[in-house]
Amino acid sequence: MEENKKEVEIETVSIDNSDETEKKEQPVQDEKDKTISDLTAKVAELNDKYLRVAAELENTRRRASLDIESVARNRVMSVAEKILPVMDAVEMALKHAPDDEGIKTMERALSNAFAKIGIVKIESVGEILNPQFHNAIQMIDKPEPTTKTNTILEEMQTGYMFGDTVLRTAMVVVSK
Repeated sequence: MEENKKEVEIETVSIDNSDETEKKEQPVQDEKDKTISDLTAKVAELNDKYLRVAAELENTRRRASLDIESVARNRVMSVAEKILPVMDAVEMALKHAPDDEGIKTMERALSNAFAKIGIVKIESVGEILNPQFHNAIQMIDKPEPTTKTNTILEEMQTGYMFGDTVLRTAMVVVSK
């Protein structure tokens, strides 16, 4: 029985076509990578455009708000400049008739209206001359030796401010 045994030698053959698979998969992978890269770039570009448009919109809103505020401020200043001569007339009338209740009432009403819209008087008498707020129209000798030079002695016309803007400088008399 041993003679019936035949030995057969089998050679192992392996098929290695991994090179071909890689060659076929490589172009597909390259295309996928390129597509992903293109899409990523497009997303970044669109995101940048979105951020720029959002910033521009915010800037436009801010500018519009500042413009509206500026127009309102200019309007108030324009109206105030037209009313200042009325206030000057009332103050002069009050100097000539200090006991007149009608004039006192008009002065209080105008002062209250000015205060409500933010217009304030520039304090002058006793202050040192400040060219930003005062216009010296006359210089006189010191009434007392203790009075400092450039001290405001008398106010000829009241100055007014609206917020941090001078509407009109005060016309004053200053010591030499």
